[in-house]
Amino acid sequence: MYVAVMGYGTVGSGVVEVFNKNHESIVKRSTQSALEIRYILDLRDFPGDPNADKFIKDFNIILNDPEVKIVVETMGGLHPAFEFVSSLLKAGKSVVTSNKELVAAKGYELLKMAEENNVNFLFEASVGGGIPIIRPITQCLAANEIDEIAGILNGTTNFILTMMIEKQMSFEDALKLAQDNGYAEKDPTADIEGQDACRKICILASLCFGKHVYPDSVHTEGITKIALEDVAYVRNYGGVIKLLGRAKRLDNGKISAMVSPAVVMDGSQLASVRDVFNAILVRGDAIGDVVFYGKGAGKLPTASAVVADVIDCAKHVGRKKAFGWGPSEDDYVVDYKTLPTSLYIRASVADKAAALENVEAKFGKVRVLTRDNAPETEFAFVTGEDVEQTLCDKLTEIPGLTVLSSIRITDY
Repeated sequence: MYVAVMGYGTVGSGVVEVFNKNHESIVKRSTQSALEIRYILDLRDFPGDPNADKFIKDFNIILNDPEVKIVVETMGGLHPAFEFVSSLLKAGKSVVTSNKELVAAKGYELLKMAEENNVNFLFEASVGGGIPIIRPITQCLAANEIDEIAGILNGTTNFILTMMIEKQMSFEDALKLAQDNGYAEKDPTADIEGQDACRKICILASLCFGKHVYPDSVHTEGITKIALEDVAYVRNYGGVIKLLGRAKRLDNGKISAMVSPAVVMDGSQLASVRDVFNAILVRGDAIGDVVFYGKGAGKLPTASAVVADVIDCAKHVGRKKAFGWGPSEDDYVVDYKTLPTSLYIRASVADKAAALENVEAKFGKVRVLTRDNAPETEFAFVTGEDVEQTLCDKLTEIPGLTVLSSIRITDY
């Protein structure tokens, strides 16, 4: 049986490396008599590469080769990845991908194509890199109703926040350090604005709750507005700030889903996740809370998950795994402002005593926070729980108070 790899960047080259390094055991586990990489598709040249005899630049060579049964897509992006993968599935070839953008945007369509053509579309590496999460949810936790899922899904932002918390570095300095260390791209927008985490929580929510969740239906905030002042106040409150992707099953059959900075209290399994590590908490009705932890990216960890999917495809040639989710529906993800929360607020005020009196007139008793060297014009507090829109409306009604920062508080 033959395999093709599309895209020879960090992950694609890692896939080939892992495949070659552990070839004997991979073949044995695949239950096939032989499993070989026949083609590597990339428009670039790689002079001197040990796999030089496998490189091609024409996708149609892979599409039209009946002996290629499994194709690995590590090109990234939505186009032409979607067109290529669609064509392959329709041609009766199973596809494995690490492409979170593709799965978040087109997962339902591609899973349906795979089912119609009795092949498989697998994507373990699209969420946690090398952290096993897709199979545990669909197999190990299959007896549970998953009520909620939340995670630190992006190592770049977690590294930046760790530097802000532990080294008191500004956001800008921590981002530069992340770039210097190779953790952040030259253009870090997808990470720091929460887009990467959004795609991952969409995949997880689709898998856990059974209907496709599109990124444009998920409220997404990044970490660019987090200041060291916020870090200090939250630290004194007994928590840390993390960028969380989270989704929850609601009683009315709909779900909530969002990506945003959140206050995670000390003692939580997510609070201690630092540096470039990721963690995904799954809350099941039978098992309770289970946390999956590890590096969520990296060449070989991600390649490991991709090759595991290749083995799974090889074991299921000619039969479709019972795996996937159904179509979305209108208003499936509810408006986040209609949900209950409590908020950390940092504000500018002219008079702290008057501000506290006005705040408690609107909110009732609040928890006032302190930090070293805070100016007299700065006031921070934590509200009680209420519908988010109600809390926001009350804030606008308080005279002389200008909100500088607002962060949701979680119970993870």
